[in-house]
Amino acid sequence: MPKASDLKYGMVVEVNDEPYSVKNIEVRNPSSRGASTLYKVRFNHLKTKQKRDKTLKGDDFLKDIDCERVSLQYSYQDGNSYTFMNLDNYDQYTVDADDIEEQIKYISEGLDSIVGILVDEALAAIELPTTISLQITDTAPSMKSAPATSRTKPATLTTGLEIQVPEYINNGEHVKVNTSTGKFMSRGEQENL
Repeated sequence: MPKASDLKYGMVVEVNDEPYSVKNIEVRNPSSRGASTLYKVRFNHLKTKQKRDKTLKGDDFLKDIDCERVSLQYSYQDGNSYTFMNLDNYDQYTVDADDIEEQIKYISEGLDSIVGILVDEALAAIELPTTISLQITDTAPSMKSAPATSRTKPATLTTGLEIQVPEYINNGEHVKVNTSTGKFMSRGEQENL
């Protein structure tokens, strides 16, 4: 049973005896002394796709849902649908783009460290790896004598995601991106991590 303070994007929990996935978490620290931290959480119902907002205290408990976790690889996009393949038995699952709208910008061809959450044999949600490696397609040229400072510049990645990168990074380089925060972490390798 996870606490509200342990919730993360994509987790699947039970709210009022119904299965929901966590879509957004806002942390609020009250100004009065002794008040506990509040978490404003947006849930998506796994079957009806309805949104539900709920404010929880940090020590509130939620029930885990009975679901199966499987290893998936991104296969292809067909219109507004994204298809993933189960790496164990090669079954394919299709998800509507609206269900994974916040995660689409991190999904690149062949990404294979995705965890799929199956409820009643249907793909209900996906969890991305903590970091992924993507290639920069467009950024300002680097300065020859750019020191390793905290100055940054905007960069567009192969998936269309825009992030801030250090000045010494060039077009064509691979960078590691944190999928929770959407921020640059370091230079990356060509393959997804």
